[in-house]
Amino acid sequence: MLTDRYGNELTTRSVAAQDAYIEAVDRFLAADGGVEHAFQRSIAADDGFALAHLGLARYRNAQGNPAEAKSALEAARKLVGGVTDREVGQINALGLLIEGNSAEAYKAVRVHLADHPRDAMATQTCTTVFGLIGFSGQPGREAEQLAFTTELAPHYGDDWWFLSQHAFSQVEVGQIGPAEANIERSLDGNPRSAQGAHIRSHIYYENGEQEAGYKYLSDWRREYDKTGLLHCHVSWHVALWALEQGNLDEMWRTIDTDIFPGAAIGPPLVVLCDSAAVLYRASLMGVAVPPERWQTVCEYASKYFPNTGVAFGDVHAALAFAMAGDGAELGRIISDAKGPAGNVVCDLAEAFGAIAQQNWTEAAMHLTKAMSDHARIGGSKAQRDLIEFAMAATLLKQGQAEEARRLLSIRRPVISPNKVVRGM
Repeated sequence: MLTDRYGNELTTRSVAAQDAYIEAVDRFLAADGGVEHAFQRSIAADDGFALAHLGLARYRNAQGNPAEAKSALEAARKLVGGVTDREVGQINALGLLIEGNSAEAYKAVRVHLADHPRDAMATQTCTTVFGLIGFSGQPGREAEQLAFTTELAPHYGDDWWFLSQHAFSQVEVGQIGPAEANIERSLDGNPRSAQGAHIRSHIYYENGEQEAGYKYLSDWRREYDKTGLLHCHVSWHVALWALEQGNLDEMWRTIDTDIFPGAAIGPPLVVLCDSAAVLYRASLMGVAVPPERWQTVCEYASKYFPNTGVAFGDVHAALAFAMAGDGAELGRIISDAKGPAGNVVCDLAEAFGAIAQQNWTEAAMHLTKAMSDHARIGGSKAQRDLIEFAMAATLLKQGQAEEARRLLSIRRPVISPNKVVRGM
């Protein structure tokens, strides 16, 4: 029987379907462009190949296309007869994820990986800060993610993709040295992996190496396919580093061509969060943000996220609504916040509303409540710096400059306060 790149048997007799599937999976794991086309070539070579349909479903799910994802999932489910137990397990676990049942999907993935630890498409669902662990809303999720990748590391050896995911888990708990070693090994194996380049950038960020990170990622992304899953987010990193270096022309150019609604090609959750975050980070630095820009983000949030439930998205939507002065939509998020991290979403939404009203005392009160465990909303430490910088700015507005500097020196000692909050 034919196998995938990880040695797992595939229920297809078509070498062309196998080759296209391997390419599609690698492109998906690397967050490269051309994923959908590669899965479709695999299906064209063997329409009865269940995992090719499932891979297409998973990619569409990651892109934020639920209807098309479920259609491809149904095609995969119709083909379960005669496939291997591993393939049945993957269809079941990823199917739960695609249908929005994250808690059950996580349980199914863990059971599945106990028997099939090198099933990379199943493993992938629990990696990154946007995965089933990263978005679980549970306390200690960063430690859990590291435990997850550490447990599986012996099964993957020098695999370029897994090394990048393990490195990210290490970055998020502060194990920068081991992370740097692993990401260099990963990039040796695939220097054009967007996952690898992205995580390398996080290491630059955590080390306070802004200029080196800016140069590295600016150079790397020139040849990155704009349809890649991480293109918008990689551009977000570049825009923030341009902001920190005072290169506002480059910042706005990057926002307008690669991050903002209507320009970015990527998952709606990423477009929403990165757009709101970069505008707010710019405003903290004293950059004038035209009201119509906030309105654009609000309209995007209302269109793609009319209901609450994804904590990371809810927080950034609340930020946009607050900055645009849309009290009704902000109030909706506050009243409807749900899920394991719903209380943190509510605190942050209240804080952003108070900031917009220049009620610094109330803002500080709500931010203080969220500071102890804001990792529960998901996202990386670099993304959640927005919360810490908002707190520092709020203290500064109350005349507590020394306390603001102390906050950043304790929680983010590698970051220069005057490069993230004006007046520091």
